[in-house]
Amino acid sequence: MARTLKVGVIGVRGIARTHFPGWRESPHTEIAALGDIDQAVLHAQGDALGVTRLYDDPYALIADPDIDIVDVCTPNMYHAPLTIAALDAGKHVICEKPLAPTPDDIRQMIAARDRSGKLLMTAQHFRFEGSARALKAQIEAGQLGDVYHARSWMLRRSGAPTGATFVEKRHSGGGPCIDIGVHILDLTLWMMGHPKPVAVSGVTQDKLRRLPGAFSNWGGPIPASWDVEEFAAAFVRFDNGATLVLEVAWLLNHPKTHGEDMQMWLYGVAGGAHWPANVLLKTDNNTRQHFDIQLQNKEGGEPHALECMAFAEAVASGAPSPVPPEQSLDVITILDALYRSAADGREVRLD
Repeated sequence: MARTLKVGVIGVRGIARTHFPGWRESPHTEIAALGDIDQAVLHAQGDALGVTRLYDDPYALIADPDIDIVDVCTPNMYHAPLTIAALDAGKHVICEKPLAPTPDDIRQMIAARDRSGKLLMTAQHFRFEGSARALKAQIEAGQLGDVYHARSWMLRRSGAPTGATFVEKRHSGGGPCIDIGVHILDLTLWMMGHPKPVAVSGVTQDKLRRLPGAFSNWGGPIPASWDVEEFAAAFVRFDNGATLVLEVAWLLNHPKTHGEDMQMWLYGVAGGAHWPANVLLKTDNNTRQHFDIQLQNKEGGEPHALECMAFAEAVASGAPSPVPPEQSLDVITILDALYRSAADGREVRLD
């Protein structure tokens, strides 16, 4: 019987709590250690999970020779140094999105992966939702043909996380682009087949947070320390001639249904598609008829758990990373170019 893989989770509040069920459900893994600089949170989580190996120094957890997989769930600016250290220590690493805030950081992470020969995966959980997997299967079967344009957005009316680790650039590396833009952009590029971006025109805004009495339903008053964007938009061109319009926001006068509006439209030669409604749009030129086809979602489970289980399976079986860092590099390259384009007021070329 194969040896159980020992998982060490760094950063145990917030998003990490969505990872724990996957590690516990996987037949390949057990949670062996936890790390967090907040000792009260660390010990409370250890008690809840029955984990006794607790580290208030994340690098001590990384140095633990018994750990096989490190799960990095810290604020964004700490992803790269922790991931690189873990890979150099011979650990496999799954790291929360964004993999890192800058393209250079991700290149260094890829280099560390190559040195170590271990797996590195970005935790992009929307790829593991049943609706996304169902649509991806149809695209791979050729139902859309050549996808030449996409529109994607993830918009919140008053949904900014107001903690310092989100709204202070020294911790986060950016605002909604980095926090939620990576979700919809990663999903869209995955559906499009990962064409290479060659040019980006972008804008950012921070108008609503400056209004008297500005607030977030997710955290109350807007903190004075906020120094990131609240809204961003981009027009992206790819090497195959395809284009993409992207919009992301934490604060926007936009209708919401369940806290945010997350949508993707894909337009191909053979058909179009909408996610998350998962409708295929087909045309029969012979009969001059249009068909809207509702897809059946694939069965599955909670996507955060599924991404951890998929990584564990890849490590155990020797399969490739389910979300390779090269794909995350394209995502962050686009968002970094968006920021540079907004600052300079011009299109940024990437080729």
